[in-house]
Amino acid sequence: MPKHEKTSCPRCHADFECKMGSILLCHCSDVRLTEAQQEFIAENWDGCLCHDCLVAVSNMKQAADLSL
Repeated sequence: MPKHEKTSCPRCHADFECKMGSILLCHCSDVRLTEAQQEFIAENWDGCLCHDCLVAVSNMKQAADLSL
């Protein structure tokens, strides 16, 4: 059974459980991000974001919205 990692979101600092070892069970598997949104995350933070932050980024529709 894959281990799940307790971690802190690099964007909002909330604690959450990353389930990279069971990606289909992970909170990130149901959030759809555009390529631009994925690049924005990769350029600004290391590691996984919590569900709330992923949803916030996914709701950013235009490149101008992709800001800290």
